[in-house]
Amino acid sequence: MVKEEKEENMGYVEFQVFSFTNKIRRLASHLELHKKVFSSERGLRRLLAKCRRLLAYLAKKNRVRYKKLIGQLNIREQ
Repeated sequence: MVKEEKEENMGYVEFQVFSFTNKIRRLASHLELHKKVFSSERGLRRLLAKCRRLLAYLAKKNRVRYKKLIGQLNIREQ
């Protein structure tokens, strides 16, 4: 993604969920290797909560965009 596009898209809920999803996946793989790193586990829980709130907001405001996003990211059962 081009830096200009990234800066323009940063406010969109979809972009924020995409960013959080990437961070969540990265942290989850880190925690698989390092099971006793509790600070990373706490950070993962915080990211999950933020992502969950954003998805709930998007589902309430625009169901079509919500369905499209979860389909693209493959993050929930459809």
